[in-house]
Amino acid sequence: MSVWMITGAGRGLGLEITRAALQAGDHVAVCARRTDSIPDDVRNHPDVLPVPLDVTDIGQVATAVASVMERFGTVDVLVNNAGRGLLGAVEEITDAEARSVFDVNVFGLLNVTRAVVPLMRAAGRGKLVHIGSRGGFEGEPGVALYSATKFAVAGISESLAGELAPFGIQSTVVEPGVFRTDFLDASSLQLPANQVAAYDGTPAHATLEWAEETNHSQLGDPVKGAAFIHRIVSSDDPLPLHLPVGQDALDRRVAITERIEKEIAPLRAASAATACD
Repeated sequence: MSVWMITGAGRGLGLEITRAALQAGDHVAVCARRTDSIPDDVRNHPDVLPVPLDVTDIGQVATAVASVMERFGTVDVLVNNAGRGLLGAVEEITDAEARSVFDVNVFGLLNVTRAVVPLMRAAGRGKLVHIGSRGGFEGEPGVALYSATKFAVAGISESLAGELAPFGIQSTVVEPGVFRTDFLDASSLQLPANQVAAYDGTPAHATLEWAEETNHSQLGDPVKGAAFIHRIVSSDDPLPLHLPVGQDALDRRVAITERIEKEIAPLRAASAATACD
C-alpha cells in the first residue's frame, strides 16, 4: 500500500491512474482545480483525499501538500499529470498563449515537485512520475509550443533522476501516445486566437484539423494505459528514465532513433574532428 498524490486527477489519464491505484489498495490524494468535478465513485472513496489544487498557485500547492501530509503522513508517489495543450504554427502563437501552457506544464510541475521532494528526502524514498508526451521527443508541425513544454518535462525528469538518486528517490517521464480522453476538448486544448490563413493547407493547420477529427476516437485506451503505468510504478524494479505508453509512442521512438542515426552516420568523422589538437 502506497500513498499517491496525483495532480490533474479529476478526469482523463490522471483519473484512471487514480482508479488503478485505488483498485490496488493504495491511498490517493486526488488533486484537481475543482474537486466537485471528481466523479462520485472516486471523490467518496474512503481511501481518497480530494484536494483543490491549481498547480500554478504556489500558496495553494503548499496548502495541498500540507493537507496530504496531515491525512496520510507521507507521499510515496507524486504523479505530475496536470497539463494543457496548445496547437498552432509558431508564428501564430502569442507570448501570452505560450506562457500560459508553460505555466501549467512546466512551472506548475516544478511548483509541486519542489514542495514534495523535501518530504521524500526526509523519508529516504519516493517516486516522481511526470506525465510527458510522445510530443516530448518529437517536434511536429502545429505542436511546437506544447512539444517544447514536454521536452522540458523530459529534461527535468532525467536531471531529477540523477540529482535525487543519492536520496533514494526515483524519477521517470511517462510518454503516452494519443489516448481516448478529453485532452482534445476546448477545456484542455487551446488554439491560437489569431490564426494565419497562409498556413491553411499546410502541415501546421492539418494538425488542427486532425485534432478536431480525432477527438474521442484516439487509439489508446486510458484505462489500460493507466493500469500499465500503475504496474510499472508500483514494481520493485527501478523506474525507467523514459516510459513510452502506446504502440504509436513506441513506433515513433524507433523511427526517430533510426532517423537520427541515419543523419549522423555520414557526419560522424567530421563532427569528431572538431576536437582541439
